[in-house]
Amino acid sequence: MQHASTVIVGAGAAGSVIAARMTENGAHDVLLLEAGPDYPPGTRLPGDLVDGTRNSMRAHDWGYSMTPMPRGTRMDYPRGRVVGGSSAVNTCIALRGMPYDFDEWAAFGLPDWSWERCRPAFLRLEHDLDKQDAHHGSAGPIPIRRHASAELATWQAAFLAACDELGYAQNPDANRPDTTGSAPHPMNKVNGERMGAARCYLTADVRARPGLRIKAETHVVRVLFEGLRVVGVEVTSGGERSVIHADRVVLASGAISTPGILLRSGIGPRAELERLGVPTVADVPGVAARLLDHPGVAMFYLPKPGVADVRDPLVQTHLRYSAEGSKRLNDMQLQPGSLVVLPMGDLPAVSLMAAVGKPRGHGTLRFPTAPAHQKPIIELRALSHPDDLEQAAEALELAWLLGSTDAMRDLATLALPTERGLGSRQSFREIARRQCGSGYHPCGTAKMGADNDPLAVTDGRGRVRGVTGLQVADASLMPTIPSGNIHLPTLMIGERFGEWLRDGT
Repeated sequence: MQHASTVIVGAGAAGSVIAARMTENGAHDVLLLEAGPDYPPGTRLPGDLVDGTRNSMRAHDWGYSMTPMPRGTRMDYPRGRVVGGSSAVNTCIALRGMPYDFDEWAAFGLPDWSWERCRPAFLRLEHDLDKQDAHHGSAGPIPIRRHASAELATWQAAFLAACDELGYAQNPDANRPDTTGSAPHPMNKVNGERMGAARCYLTADVRARPGLRIKAETHVVRVLFEGLRVVGVEVTSGGERSVIHADRVVLASGAISTPGILLRSGIGPRAELERLGVPTVADVPGVAARLLDHPGVAMFYLPKPGVADVRDPLVQTHLRYSAEGSKRLNDMQLQPGSLVVLPMGDLPAVSLMAAVGKPRGHGTLRFPTAPAHQKPIIELRALSHPDDLEQAAEALELAWLLGSTDAMRDLATLALPTERGLGSRQSFREIARRQCGSGYHPCGTAKMGADNDPLAVTDGRGRVRGVTGLQVADASLMPTIPSGNIHLPTLMIGERFGEWLRDGT
């Protein structure tokens, strides 16, 4: 009989951290389960996981797709299926978000999630190789650095010069809470190699702890209950089903998989469980009630000979600014994208990409049937709120102005959209609707909240409503989306749950 005191489901950006922190004091028996493969220290790490200069889109992926707009074209929606999760396949942008992002969570009746209480976990997770001051950690598992000027690709360096030309400030430190403007991204990559959660937290020493076991290529079908009490999980591995008994189950499978496991386990809106044919364990209306993500828009340019190279890192720099009329600092992000291939005509192109940092709209996540292998239907409904559309149009107009500066205009020619008809805000609204995509930052599908919030799936410690012994501890919990990339905030969530579970607090 397989048994563990605590089963953590998902070895991604949160699960890897929780397992490492929870087992520090030797007081816990932890089994970490992952649907994808594991590459322990001492084995060869595949090239797509090593390469931090761009996303890994296929080799270690769940194969999800999404529709950005109603009746739009389906697009890939990459999510890492490997020990390390999406932390092992992303572009290594290491932005924390802004203090107001977390104070916003606290204002929803979640005092543990204020900026003041989250800040120590951000410091604890990082080893900043460039900045040594009170705003940065110096002893954490995740190394963070910024590309030096001499390392910047031509298109990336020109972007910073274009921001200067338009009068934007040079940001000396994008992870300080009081700065804005253009800067090299803080990134968790060193010498081009990705420094993800598994590589940095699940080291050989951590894996050697007697209280930690890692079981890869094990897909969790559902959580099992006796009455309302967790007793284990049902899994498939090697084509066979089995049961692992547990006193506590922590779901850290990510914002797409975690709600699917909850629904298959009988936790979710009663009507949805009845449609899926799953017996109800707990009627929790907020499971998969909404999907948060950053709407993304872009303009694509054909580079002149010698300007771009396929080996250039995809992202190196960015501009953070406030949307027109916004009182929030840095609620918009615009960045140049190095060489990619346009789907039409296989043309190599560079880009200027923007993301709406605090969207007001949300998407949907729906599971057509109950079987564990069933992929969900993901509809982002990006720019469905008029404020989001306006901010995206403003960002496209700014991208156009940047591309027209002395610093950039001679490097590439605008290809998508064409120059014809550009200039009015309405023209950029139309482009935003046509060329909208995702920042690949899904969250909020099983949000935490106060007791009086009818859509709160968990309390502020991730404890699932209506049952005992089950917690959620990943980006699913986020009640609102942070203004920046969600990788570091998800690591921060892992740090905090790892500490709480380790210490029994």
